[in-house]
Amino acid sequence: MSEQSIAAIETLAKKLLEAKLVGVLTGAGVSKESGVPTFREEDGLWNKFRPEELANVDAFISNPKRVWEWYNWRRDLMSKVNPNPGHYALAELESLLTEIVIITQNIDNLHIDAGNTNVVELHGNIQRNKCHSCGKQVKEVSFEQDELPMCDCGGMIRPDIVWFGEMLPQKEIEYAWDVAQKAEVFLSIGTSTVVYPAAALPFEAVQVGAYVVEINPEQTLLTPVADIAFQGPSGVILPQIVEAVRCLKG
Repeated sequence: MSEQSIAAIETLAKKLLEAKLVGVLTGAGVSKESGVPTFREEDGLWNKFRPEELANVDAFISNPKRVWEWYNWRRDLMSKVNPNPGHYALAELESLLTEIVIITQNIDNLHIDAGNTNVVELHGNIQRNKCHSCGKQVKEVSFEQDELPMCDCGGMIRPDIVWFGEMLPQKEIEYAWDVAQKAEVFLSIGTSTVVYPAAALPFEAVQVGAYVVEINPEQTLLTPVADIAFQGPSGVILPQIVEAVRCLKG
């Protein structure tokens, strides 16, 4: 690591310890480091379908069985992955800092599995279910004799995921926006910052004067305006940041 990078990490560590609130936005890049599969795998069962054809309300209404089969397939794939060093580093930061809020676009539950307790899930969670009609959360679903799961109200139960064409959950996006406006330090990790409205969060943090840091293998629209931009995998960079914080904290 260059002297410049070491100095940047030391500066960030000091600011993290001084901050009363740290906001973190994570995207698909963080999960990718754990081996979380994308919508399709090459030559896979679902390769002939576009994600937009399955992850939307119309698809669910017209063919709920096919949509459920796809999500059960995805759930099975995601059940085989584990948090990576980047996830665990963010979880450790929670024990070292005054307050840290993880705002994630990912649906895989890996931040919670790693140990973070204050996680805002903007796009839902693939492990949860809800009624499409009344919105009631449903923990367990069953497919007895190939019958689709139904709610007590008579509505169809679906994965608790934000589908294409749906609005983000109001409570979560309002909380995320509040964090972006109040955090003294804001980290954008593993996200291309092009999927809105989540992509607007680090830019809002810039506007209100937060110390904004990007961690991403590639440059993004945020890179030129961030106070620090680390180019590389979060699983490598975040543990180094945590080590610096731990050393300063004693």
